[in-house]
Amino acid sequence: MPARKLDFYLNASKRLRSLAAAARHLAQLQQVFLQHAPPALTQSSHVSQLRAGTLVLLAENAAIAAKLRQLAPRLLTAYQNQGDEVTSIRVEVQVRATAPGVDFTRKTRPLSVETIENLQHLAISLDDSPLKQALTNLVAHQRAKN
Repeated sequence: MPARKLDFYLNASKRLRSLAAAARHLAQLQQVFLQHAPPALTQSSHVSQLRAGTLVLLAENAAIAAKLRQLAPRLLTAYQNQGDEVTSIRVEVQVRATAPGVDFTRKTRPLSVETIENLQHLAISLDDSPLKQALTNLVAHQRAKN
């Protein structure tokens, strides 16, 4: 769809104009974030929202969140130098449903007969424990597959 037609529809109502303006503002905030944060962090985090002067950054895990919290004072200065009305930065962890590049549909290869036998011997040598039960279940499952 040509940009002119899209602009026509986005400007068709007050709510859509407001939504489009908010989206453009978030995109500008994201650009500042991309310019001032290390690429290793920006690949695993992004700007979520700006509400009442508080910029919310979402991180994929706690380690990224911790690094972003350390970087927050520098980011805050960068936003303020750009003229944005950011008074604080909050970092939250939001784990993706699936990590990029991970294929959960991939079939796993069955264990070799030798490996199954070694696991069975190990299970037999152990005292009753959750580990022994887990190994016994694994061996039974693998034998059913073969």
